[in-house]
Amino acid sequence: MARNKEGLVLLLDVGPSMHGVLPEVEKVCSLLMQKKLIFGKYDEVGVVLFGTDETENELAIEVGGYEHVSVLRNIKVVDGDAAEIVQNLKRGTFPGDFMDAIVVGIDMLIKKYGSTNKGKQRICIITDARFPVKVPYEGTKEEQVDAISEQMKEHGIKLESIVFREPQLVHDEVTEENDRLLDHFAKRTTARLVHVDSPTSLLGALKTRNVAPVTVYRGDLEISPNCKIKVWVYKKTSEEKFPTLKKYSDKAPPTDKYATHEVKVDYEYKSMVEPDKVVPPEQRIKGYRYGPQVVPIASHDWDAIRFRPEKGVKLLGFTDVSNVLRQYYMKDVYMFIPEPKNNRAIVAVSAIARAMKEMNKCAILRCVWRQGQGNVVIGVLTPNISSGDNIPDSFFFNVLPFAEDLREFQFPSFDRLPAAWQPTAEQQEAADNFVLGLDLAPPEREEILPPDFTPNPVLERFYRFLDLKSKQPDAAVLPLDPALKRITEPEPELLSLQLPLLENLSKSFELRENPKKKKTSKIAWRTEQPTNQEIEAGPAGGHNETTSSNNLKIEDPSASGAFLTDANIGDLNPVKDFEAMMSRRDSPKWVHVAIEKMKSYINNLVENSVEGDDSNDDKAIECLKALRKGCIIEQEPNEFNIFLKVLFEKWRDTSLRRFLGHLCSKGVTLIYKEEAADSDVTEEAAKGFLVKLEAESQ
Repeated sequence: MARNKEGLVLLLDVGPSMHGVLPEVEKVCSLLMQKKLIFGKYDEVGVVLFGTDETENELAIEVGGYEHVSVLRNIKVVDGDAAEIVQNLKRGTFPGDFMDAIVVGIDMLIKKYGSTNKGKQRICIITDARFPVKVPYEGTKEEQVDAISEQMKEHGIKLESIVFREPQLVHDEVTEENDRLLDHFAKRTTARLVHVDSPTSLLGALKTRNVAPVTVYRGDLEISPNCKIKVWVYKKTSEEKFPTLKKYSDKAPPTDKYATHEVKVDYEYKSMVEPDKVVPPEQRIKGYRYGPQVVPIASHDWDAIRFRPEKGVKLLGFTDVSNVLRQYYMKDVYMFIPEPKNNRAIVAVSAIARAMKEMNKCAILRCVWRQGQGNVVIGVLTPNISSGDNIPDSFFFNVLPFAEDLREFQFPSFDRLPAAWQPTAEQQEAADNFVLGLDLAPPEREEILPPDFTPNPVLERFYRFLDLKSKQPDAAVLPLDPALKRITEPEPELLSLQLPLLENLSKSFELRENPKKKKTSKIAWRTEQPTNQEIEAGPAGGHNETTSSNNLKIEDPSASGAFLTDANIGDLNPVKDFEAMMSRRDSPKWVHVAIEKMKSYINNLVENSVEGDDSNDDKAIECLKALRKGCIIEQEPNEFNIFLKVLFEKWRDTSLRRFLGHLCSKGVTLIYKEEAADSDVTEEAAKGFLVKLEAESQ
């Protein structure tokens, strides 16, 4: 038996009131089978319909009753047939009795597993619960629920109830009683009750993948050396990614039914000096870039300097919640719970959590989840006060960034804009009403697209297409399902309700089409020497700086027209002058000014150098390195890459191509994506540019 094998029985209401939503139920159940084929191929699934015209179940034969309940598929390992069975459900004409269906499902699980597989058996019922359940022969309906719950607890069976009702449905005594009975199940046993009102939320309500809870950490939460609390840590959220795609080979003979079609990849490392010689593993060593060179570091040296913290979770202190901003949260969310069945730990966690909640505090922790972990995690612990008497208090934990993880981007304030650009009171009111009108969680309505019931449309579409391709290899991609489309586009009903607000917003602002402007480089190379008048006056209507020595015209980066002239790059120490300008934060324009001035200075140095005298070239290379480093730090890789490409194209056919050879020898190349995320150059392309430099310098 597989370790995480699940036994599942689907109870589907096919009565008259469910006919309108059954197409969506078929899609959801089919998707459930498809995902189990990917993630739980050893899981076993049974399907039971209630509200059918006929009666087909063992309990009806053995003890009588349980009418209009039909077993569509007995519990067995999931396969492709299971996905097809639930795609064409019979429509019944009798009202569905969910209580009879639950008993039939429990009977199937007990007969299949007996006392084994406890905790891994589940019943999932999908109904609208609009018809009354039959009165039991003995006792009340609540007592019947109690008796069924005891059986479920004894055999470790979980219940998941999904109640679908359209928003406009008026609740009556029958629906309220049924809701009360299903809620009674949730209180007496391991059960989950969910109400949904749309096909999209129905998709997210049925948990199609069984993820076993695995602790990240079990041990002490150390408050002080003399005060420790036993806790368990789980992941609360984790990004769901595409399933791993395998390489497939069709080289095996079609008649070989045991062929695995597996592709094995093997790598060989060869010496650049002797291309035909394979370098064995014991002669290979890792190297790390340090400037233009690669520094080799042996594995034993790396092991000696590797940080090896001790496993444990320690409290560093408390701080106000306002000091930890929401944008600081990184990675997944973890959950700290007291050690199960440890009353002292439960009381201690509850006392600290409630004190933190009352004082509006959060805790900062230092975490090392396992022995030998190569890094230390610093994070914030926030209290999670339980709303149920039978559920202990706990904590949520989020990883916080270190200084190197933060991105400090300086943006100009809107307060500096002219008064004519500021919104009027009427415009601000129209915008406020527009935002409030499109609220996805208005007070009088259910929340639209709640995260708990909103599936990932990309993954859902992929699973459906994978199932289709398994049956029809030449099938084309189907259009996006309306239930998934509702996630990616505004809801038409909501937009139609707020149409007056949209019209008012349009009237309040003058909306004009913004024509696309042709992107122009800030650098323009001139073919002739500028005149003295151009140097003194510049073009009319703007402030431009023109250098007469290197034929370079630099457009003013200052949007306001006030050029920053109180700093320049001098000959004594140009790198320090450039770094000083880059580090200034009294104006956001300094970064662009520093970059443009350094470009001008480098160009001037090289063009005024004398052949045979490498002093200017060496100085220009140092400046170019500083410019490259500054563009990486300030996330302006394209500024440097465009400049370097322009230099290459300009000097490749001139006597200055010797400088390209110096660049190649120093390893100065384009900024690639691994160094700056905004770059559109790959590391391979950057290496290829070095090869071009070397070839052109010959």
